[in-house]
Amino acid sequence: MNHLDAQLPHLETFSVAAELCSFTGAGKTLKLTQAAVSQRIRALECSIGKPLFHRQGGRVSLTDAGIQLYGYAQQILNLHREARQAVAGEEVPLHGNLSLAASSIPGQHLLPAGLCVFRNRFPDVAVRASIEDSMAVLDRVESGQAHLGLVGQQTERGHFHFRPFVSDELLLIVNADDRWKKRQRIRLPDLLRRPIVLRESGSGSRWCLQQALLRKGHTLDDLNVTLELGSNEAVKEAVLNNTGIAVLSRLAVQRELDDGRLISLKIQDVDLVRDLFVVSDTRHALPRSAQTFLQFWLASHCTASA
Repeated sequence: MNHLDAQLPHLETFSVAAELCSFTGAGKTLKLTQAAVSQRIRALECSIGKPLFHRQGGRVSLTDAGIQLYGYAQQILNLHREARQAVAGEEVPLHGNLSLAASSIPGQHLLPAGLCVFRNRFPDVAVRASIEDSMAVLDRVESGQAHLGLVGQQTERGHFHFRPFVSDELLLIVNADDRWKKRQRIRLPDLLRRPIVLRESGSGSRWCLQQALLRKGHTLDDLNVTLELGSNEAVKEAVLNNTGIAVLSRLAVQRELDDGRLISLKIQDVDLVRDLFVVSDTRHALPRSAQTFLQFWLASHCTASA
């Protein structure tokens, strides 16, 4: 980098464009014309001597140089906010948009309560959250449609950053009238023979069961699968109606365990404890709202095994 003579507005424009993956979106947010946004970005690129964005149709993504500059830009802009607050006594509220995607377990059983606390602290942040299976969540984070994801599995895609935040135990569950109702533990060969209801492909719970079976020399094909269903609620209803047994998160079945409609068992020598993760894509810039939520979430949930 030869020199950087751009002023704060240029860095702010660059940061917003990076966070929204759009020059048009940055213009709307900052109340600038698209020409003004483009001019500020070009000024930065000329000053640095490297392109900061990949242009792909109407969307943009950061180059390696852009990713590096974004980190420094955030430090400069945050320092500016702190200076205003310290010198002028001016409180700078957190505002902006926050887009989240979560798989069914964290999305249904952890996220709602957490968002209530977060929104009470930061009422000027507009939050949008979707609940999908883990693979769909990862796709949304990868495409930039979600700033952060909450999932129950990791993948080998190297541009993802997975941060464990809580441990989750999966249980073998049976109907209260099942012939195994008085047993506390069953052997894996017995499990393989029983009709079982699975979550759909892409589910983190299914992936966890698959990995546990692989460690014992088996695959999902060795199970006697009677149904594959797209939600934990559907799987529970199938078990309650004696369609088969199932393996689900304790969080998903705690109510039915407490009222006695379902019974949980252990599978001998099979580990079904997993971590839940917050995931981000290192190629996409996290806005201040997402950075703040990430810090809040990890501080609120720090019981992962990793």
